[in-house]
Amino acid sequence: MSIHTPHRAATGDTVGQLADDLWTAVSAGDERTATEVVLGALERGVDPESVLLDVIARVQGKVGEEWAANRLSVAQEHAATAINERAVAALSLHPAARTAPTRGRITVACVDGEWHALPARLLAEVLTLRGWRVDYLGAQVPGPHLIAHLHRTNSDAVALSSSIATRLPTAHAAITACQAIGVPVLVGGAAFGPDGRYAFLLDADAWAPDARAAADRLAAGPLPRPRRDHQQLDDLPHLADQEYTLITRNSAALVRTVFTALEAAFPALRTYSELQREHTAEDLAHIVEFLGTALYLGDEDLFASFITWTAQILTARGVPARSLPPTLSILAAELKDFPRAVCILEHGTAALTRPDHGSRPYAPVDRSTAESAS
Repeated sequence: MSIHTPHRAATGDTVGQLADDLWTAVSAGDERTATEVVLGALERGVDPESVLLDVIARVQGKVGEEWAANRLSVAQEHAATAINERAVAALSLHPAARTAPTRGRITVACVDGEWHALPARLLAEVLTLRGWRVDYLGAQVPGPHLIAHLHRTNSDAVALSSSIATRLPTAHAAITACQAIGVPVLVGGAAFGPDGRYAFLLDADAWAPDARAAADRLAAGPLPRPRRDHQQLDDLPHLADQEYTLITRNSAALVRTVFTALEAAFPALRTYSELQREHTAEDLAHIVEFLGTALYLGDEDLFASFITWTAQILTARGVPARSLPPTLSILAAELKDFPRAVCILEHGTAALTRPDHGSRPYAPVDRSTAESAS
C-alpha cells in the first residue's frame, strides 16, 4: 500500500498539532506550506484517513467558523477552501494513499446547484482508501447527468452531498430518480439536518452525519435496494396546496415588491449605496428561497433557524439586523392569502424576538448572503 512507514493512528496531540500547522498555512494563503504539512504527516506514517478527516476537514470547519465571525472575508474563505482542496488532491496522489479496489463501485456527487464540493471530495477519498472504486462527479451535478452516469457504470450506490438546505427540493428529485432505476442513495451534508431529519423525510435509503460514518455504513453491508412502494413525491406537504409552487415561481416579483415596501418601513435603506441596495435585494431573495424550502418540507423550524442565523451573521458584520422583523412582516402581508407561508414567517419573527435566539442551530446558507449585506 505504501513505500513508507506503516500507517499509525494519529494521537490527539498529533492531530491537534497538524491541524494547528495546517490552519496557520491555510489562513495565510500559503498553499506550499499547507501541502507540506499534509504530505509530511503521511511521510511520518500518519494514517491518510486521519489526515483527511481529523486534520483537513477540521481546518475547513474552522474556515467556516471564522467566516461566520467576520474574521475571514468571502475571498479569504474561498482561497482557504481552494488550498484545502489542493491539499486533498496532493494526498490522493501520495504513495501512502494508494489502495487497490477490493469492494464495489460508489458514485459520489453533489446535488445540482450545490457548489460546496469539499465534503463530497473528502468522502470520495475515504471510500477510495477503504477499497471502493469511486466515481467522484464533483459539484453541481444535474440530475439527468447523474442518472446517465449510473446507467453507464452500474454503481452499487450513490452518495449524495448537499450543504445548503435550499437545495433539498432538488435533492429530493435526485433521490427519487436514482431509486427509480434501482440504485440506493446515501445522503449527507448539513442540508439534511444535524440529525438527518430531512434525509428521512425525503426517503433516502441511508444517512450519515460525516464521511467516516458514511464509509462505515457502506462497509457494513449493501444498502437495501429501493422498494417498489417507496414514498412518492405527493407525500410531502408542498403538493397539498399551491403555496410552494406559486411563491417560488413568482419569487423575483415578490422580492421587488418587498424591497419597495421596505424602503418606506426602514428609512435607513434610502441612504444605502447602489451596491448595498443590490446586496439587500440578494438577501431578500435568499429569505424567499428559504421560505420556499420550508414550505416544501412543511418545517417552520428550518426557516426560523435560517433567519436567526442570518441575524447573527449580519450583527457580526455591523449590519443592523433590526431590519429583519419588518421585512418578514411586509412579506407576510404580501402573502396574506398563503396561510402556511404566513405561519412560517410569524414563526421566524417570533424566533428573532426571543432572548435566546442566538442559541438556535446553525442553518447553512450561501456564503455570499450575509457578507454581501455589508
